[in-house]
Amino acid sequence: MAFQPIVDWNKKTIYSHEALVRGTKGESAYSILSKVNSNNRYQFDQSCRIKAIQLASQIRIPSYLNINFLPNAVYQPETCIRATLEASKEYRFPLDRLVFELTEGEEVQDHDHIINIFKTYQQYGFLTAIDDFGSGYSGLNLLAKFQPDLIKLDMELIRNIHLNSVAQKLTKAIANVCQEIGIAVIAEGVETNEELKVLVDMGISFYQGYLFSKPAFESAGEVIFPTL
Repeated sequence: MAFQPIVDWNKKTIYSHEALVRGTKGESAYSILSKVNSNNRYQFDQSCRIKAIQLASQIRIPSYLNINFLPNAVYQPETCIRATLEASKEYRFPLDRLVFELTEGEEVQDHDHIINIFKTYQQYGFLTAIDDFGSGYSGLNLLAKFQPDLIKLDMELIRNIHLNSVAQKLTKAIANVCQEIGIAVIAEGVETNEELKVLVDMGISFYQGYLFSKPAFESAGEVIFPTL
């Protein structure tokens, strides 16, 4: 695993660290994810959860921990959670600092299944998040049926947003809606001061991207808060 911080711009603190899958020698996420199939998807999902919690405990991450999950790997949420509870207890990582983040490597036709997963996670006190909002298969239809604690704006929407007036209007509209319904917004993939300034002016507080910190292999890494 590598860990990339998510920062709170207003407080100038680290809000969370996202666990990102890597090979044992730091190989790319793609090199690992390309080997995931219908036969090993469930075991892979479970192994990632356990390894993320184990490493986060070992390197003493003091923030929340974002763990990605593949919706098609979760057949019964309670069964998947059992391994999470056991890992949290074994490695002494607090359950109330876990954030489960929906990632979409494949289409999920059954939104009710995703909603059931999210609701079960919330019942256990976990925070929930939708990754890459604005792309993929989720978006507004899913958001109308279930409101997670956080959404992460897709980085393609963020890239060069200071040069794209339409992207600015769309991002501002999403941020305003989320504020009204109590969802925190994370802008991911922020790489330049120009992008950051536009987003800060919109009132967005949470950020993830190379401008602040690159993913660090089996380490919490260091964060830089740029001057605008």
